[in-house]
Amino acid sequence: MVEFTHIADDRARMVDVSDKPDVVRVAVAEGRIYLREETLAAIRDGTVIKGNVLATARVAATMAVKDTSRIIPMCHPLALGGVETDFEEGEGCIVARVRVRSYGKTGVEMEALTGVSAALLTVWDMVKSAEKDKDGQYPVTRIEGIRVVEKRKGAV
Repeated sequence: MVEFTHIADDRARMVDVSDKPDVVRVAVAEGRIYLREETLAAIRDGTVIKGNVLATARVAATMAVKDTSRIIPMCHPLALGGVETDFEEGEGCIVARVRVRSYGKTGVEMEALTGVSAALLTVWDMVKSAEKDKDGQYPVTRIEGIRVVEKRKGAV
């Protein structure tokens, strides 16, 4: 049977990690936002009206990582060692990758996932006027594939 550590006696709870040892922990998450070719070119050329899309998304990712325990109810606040956010252009999309490092008693995968989500949502927000069709819909724009691609603990 699957054990859900955040539920006890049919009640949500924050798991007590105080007896766990402090260790270095790293998590990397990634996701994609699909955009029109013209929008990708504007991001690449730095001509988006709202400003530097990827620089703004990088800041959003870092802020989201730092606020994960405020956003996700049962996450522990963590002492973060570092946050790195990178972007690359893929086939019709931008791939965002967030790497989070900490030293503590619990993993940082929720922080990495939250950072990627915020980065991709920020890209969407900054280019949404260019992505809408004549009816105000987003026929191309979509966020997909948000997932943890790496998680390590101990000597990393």
